[in-house]
Parts: sequence; C-alpha cells; structure tokens
Amino acid sequence: MTHASTPVPLAEAGPDADEFAAYLDGIRRLVAERLIPAESRLEGEETLPEDLTGRLREAGLFGISIPAAYGGLGLTMEQQVRVMLEVTRASSVYRARFSTTIGLGSQPILYNGTEEQRREWLPRMASGEATAAFCLTEPEAGSDAGGLRTSARREGEDYVLDGVKRYITNARQAQVYVVMARTDPASRDAAGISAFIVPAGTPGLRCGPADRKMGQDGSSTCEVFFDGLRIPAANLIGGREGGGFKTAMRGINHARLHVAVTCAGQAQRLLEEALAYALHRRQFGQPLAEFQLVQAMLADSRAEVLAARSMILETARAFDRAGEAQGPLIADIACCKLFASEMVGRVADRAVQIHGGAGYMQGTPVERLYRDVRLFRIFEGASQIQQVLIARDMIRGAKHG
Repeated sequence: MTHASTPVPLAEAGPDADEFAAYLDGIRRLVAERLIPAESRLEGEETLPEDLTGRLREAGLFGISIPAAYGGLGLTMEQQVRVMLEVTRASSVYRARFSTTIGLGSQPILYNGTEEQRREWLPRMASGEATAAFCLTEPEAGSDAGGLRTSARREGEDYVLDGVKRYITNARQAQVYVVMARTDPASRDAAGISAFIVPAGTPGLRCGPADRKMGQDGSSTCEVFFDGLRIPAANLIGGREGGGFKTAMRGINHARLHVAVTCAGQAQRLLEEALAYALHRRQFGQPLAEFQLVQAMLADSRAEVLAARSMILETARAFDRAGEAQGPLIADIACCKLFASEMVGRVADRAVQIHGGAGYMQGTPVERLYRDVRLFRIFEGASQIQQVLIARDMIRGAKHG
C-alpha cells in the first residue's frame, strides 16, 4: 500500500509535465513529513535505518537517473536536479544512501557497459534492491586516478583483482561494486585502467570497519580490500580493457553535478533555519532579523543560493542537450561543484553566526549541517582539483580558439 507521503508513480515511458509536477509534490511531502522529522535518528548511526531507506526506495529515488527501459524513472538531468533540490533540504545523509547508485554505480554501466551488464544490474539498482558502491580512491591515489595501484590481471577466462580502496561510500551496504583497477601494469597513467563489476560476496572481497567522521552520521564509508578476488572476464565493463577512466568520468560528471545541487539544497535549508531563528530570537527588545548586520548575512546567503541554483539548472539543461557529448561540459560541471560547495560553507558559517551560542550546541540543525557540508569541498574532487580543471579548459580554449 502506498503511504500518503510517498510520491505517485510515474508513467512507464518517463514523466510528462503533469506527472513530474505530481511526483515533485510527493517528494516535497516526503521531505517535510518523514525525512526532516527523522533527522535526529541519524546521530551516531553507521548507515540510514532500514525503514527510512525503504521510504527512499518507495519514492523511486534509487532509479531517477536510470531509463524506464531498465526499470528507472527516466528523469532528465534537469528533472533530477529539481528533485534533488527538494530531497536535500533534509539531511544530505538521505541523499548519500542512494547517490552512489544513481551516479557512480549506474551511469558507467548504462553508458559504457554491455547490454547484458545493463539488463543484469540496472533494474536491480533502479528498484533499490542493489545498492552500488564505486571503488576508485586508494590510500595513495585520490584525485590522481592515474596513480591507481589496484591491479587486475587476466588468467584464462577470469580476472584476478588485488588492492585496497579507501573512503568508499555505502561499501558495507552494497550488493555490487564498480571497481577501477589497472590492467596494464606497464602504464603509469589513466590509459591503463579498466572498470569491473564485482558482486558482493565474491571470495576475496572484504570491507573494513566503518570510518568515524566529522559529520555525515548515518552515511557509511570504509576501506575495501581485494585479495586474489576472481571474477569472470564478462564482468569487465564494456568488454574491453583500458576504458576505465572514460567509464569513471561518466559517473563522476553525473555525481559532481549532483553534489553541486546537494550543496544548493543544504544551503537553502540552512538559510531557512537562520531566517526562522532570526525572526523569533529577540535581543535589545527586537527580533534579530531587524538588525541590519544580520540582514546582510541573510541577504548574502539568499543571493548565493540563487546563483548556485541558477548555474546548476542551466548546466543541467546543457547536459540534457549534449546527450553523449559530455566532454565540453566537464569544466562547466566543475564550475558548479566548485562554486556550490564553497558557497554552502559560507552559508553554513553565517547560519551558525546568526544562531550565536545556540548554533554551536549539539542537537541543533545548523550545528549538524555545518559539520555535514564541510565534506562537499573535498569529495568528488576537491575545490583545488575543480580549479585546475576549469583553468586548463580555459587555456586549451584560448590556444585553439
């Protein structure tokens, strides 16, 4: 039976305008009635409680980026952004539970996998039956994907994987892992990397204990160990070696735009919390909101949230227009991720400042959000990596313009 706060199902071929409006309204109700009120339950948890994960599955959120032909909702990127602007008004931990599936897990298989790989895994991801984890980062290789040491050597009809991955979101909850490994041991760059599908429970796969983090309680990360893990050659994504970096970038581009919109959603929530507090908290006989210096912080935050929303929506529309030709958008997506992740940090800082001492106390939304959003300037490529990508694109354009 469908719960009142569960969004209405969409048409099999993907939503028309009216269906999408109804779905978006259902997402707003889910956030207001279920997700925000349950945020206190996330404190100290390794992962999202199963009943809350079930709400996300019922809402179809594990399938928003997967075409209807494979059991997903078939949303455009602009529609995905609009959905995520609503979802991420609640704790970003909710988004983290399905984010690795809709982006880094599903998109490499969707765009670079074989049809057999798509049909085996995408319907299970879309339903939320199979959570995906994306294994790229290593103890000595993060932003430098070319430095990967995890190896995959061919032995007959199998590949054997050895190595360690670090900070892998949802690894302990995953049913499938998309793993980047070096198939050309002589290479020292990304050209020698391939991508593999590794089902959970494969002998030689082990997850370490959950990491303890500054924030993001309820979102699990850990190390993942591959020790002589043997998988069929059919698990090589796309069926050819050396395409791992291209495969990874398809998922990473999707994920970076989703991180940007998550920052915008979290900033909107922080601004709402700050404004509500400023309106009811009184000092010197009047509400804080009447003081011009407080007004300046509110106004700056609103302007920055609007700027982030606008650039993300415009880039999402360009993403939809580009189709398969995503390369030219890498720098624009990096701009969105850079600006939005830096912006939400400033908005969080102002929100705590407006709350004063209350904003520093554990248990208040702004204190928790302040810790949670600090992550966004680091993962899916730190701000400094985004700056390099943007600048290099500008320089290439000037040289060839």
